[in-house]
Amino acid sequence: MNQIPALIRVFAYLSLLTVGGGMAAFPELKILTVEVHKWLTFPQLIHLYSVGQMAPGPNMMMIVAVGQWAGGLLGALVVLVAFFGPTAILAFIVARLWKKLEKWPWRTSIQEGLAPVSIGLLLAGCFTMAKGAIFGVETAAIAVGVLLILLQYKINPAILVLAGAVIGVLSL
Repeated sequence: MNQIPALIRVFAYLSLLTVGGGMAAFPELKILTVEVHKWLTFPQLIHLYSVGQMAPGPNMMMIVAVGQWAGGLLGALVVLVAFFGPTAILAFIVARLWKKLEKWPWRTSIQEGLAPVSIGLLLAGCFTMAKGAIFGVETAAIAVGVLLILLQYKINPAILVLAGAVIGVLSL
């Protein structure tokens, strides 16, 4: 129960870092949940993220599992509201304001300036994830192979995740 205030602070803060998508907050998510609060280990966080990719809906729904891990059912509910609430409210306010500023000359410049910021945050999240998921030549080769397949054939990533799960089970 004593983790609830910390869960609210951490996930409300992370909510505001999701410019460009939830993955943009992943490096900070790792630092706060693994290194600062020690709610879980980095491999556990990677596993939760991987399982979250299999579930329908936003890929950051895995944060609910982090909340449950740290604070039980109440932790899961608190994290859900703390992570998605501030961003939803901010998006609503910005969308209304953005509509009013439709003819504003700086609008295009701001949009074009945010694009590389979003891409940079997304790449930082991917790099952080790769550091925890790639731990040898074999896993590096698999990651490169899957990336090439995705780029070349435009296969649904869920199919590749399922194939990886089947291969993993068969190799046990």
